[in-house]
This record gives sequence, C-alpha cells and structure tokens, in this order.
Amino acid sequence: MANYVPRLKKVYKDTIAPELFKELGYTSPMQIPAIKKIVVSMGVGEALGNKKLLDAAVADLTQITGQKAVKTKAKKSIANFKLREGAEIGAMVTLRGSIMYEFLDRLINVALPRVKDFRGIKATGFDGHGNFSLGITEQIIFPEIDFDKITKIAGMNITIVTSARTDSEARALLNKFNMPFRK
Repeated sequence: MANYVPRLKKVYKDTIAPELFKELGYTSPMQIPAIKKIVVSMGVGEALGNKKLLDAAVADLTQITGQKAVKTKAKKSIANFKLREGAEIGAMVTLRGSIMYEFLDRLINVALPRVKDFRGIKATGFDGHGNFSLGITEQIIFPEIDFDKITKIAGMNITIVTSARTDSEARALLNKFNMPFRK
C-alpha cells in the first residue's frame, strides 16, 4: 500500500505533463500546470433548525471523499435568514495528494456520467486565475452513498485549484484529464 500510485497521477506524470509541455511551449517543466487541491463543500442552511442535517452532510462528505469533513461556521450574522455569527451551517473537505487524484478519477469517470440527462459541464466555472468550480445538485450520483439512508438530497460545490496562470492553461489541463466539458 505504501508504493501505491493513483491511476490519474500516473497518467499525469507519464502522458499529460509531457503533452502540455510541448503544446503550450514551456521552457521549464516547473511551468506545467498541475492540480494543487480539490475543495468539496456543502451548504446546509436548514441546519439552523435541525442539527441532524449537518451531521448527515458531514457523514456524506466523509463517505464520498474518503477524508473526514469539517463543519463550517457563518462568518457574519444575517437577520433576514435568522443567522448568527459562528453558527454551524455547512461542511467542507480539502483533498490533496493521492486522495485528490482518486476523488477526481471517481468524479470524472463514475459520478458525472450518472447525472440525469448529462450533456457535459458548463465551461463558465473558471475564475480567471486558473481555478475551476462546478456545482452538483444531488450527492446521490456518487456510488458510495446508500440511497436508502439519505435524509435529505443536497448539492455540493467542487473547486479544483490548479497552478495554471490562465483559464486557457487550466482548461487544457482539465481537458487532458477528460473532464466532460460541453462542446
């Protein structure tokens, strides 16, 4: 288990990095864009009235990602939403290294094809600095989740942080990983 290298990490080192080096005309291997981390988060606004929903969201995220999720707190009070500063209203997990590559592999090859009427991901999720964010409307697309034990169907946000300087570099990197963008 100590020698284990995720499939996507091996593909990146063996084929994707050399291809990007040639295609984008870099002079140094350090310029090649790479995925730094993946942040998966769930906002659970109903957790203000029912704390069990937040615990279920943490359990779902932990099961999906394979890493313990943490509860997130509100940064400021908003009276219209009956929200107080410091109230727990979400869950998140930051993935790096081998777990990150395993999650990305499962996301691209298993979970996204299970979305109903899937036609690809909109390419509008780039932020201008080479990072990509996408939203998923229901957590049940992941095979790790037992459909019968779900208390409430919830969506999640997935942010892929790359070392790319521009959106075009990041898009080229994600295309090499076979991210299913809409044509």
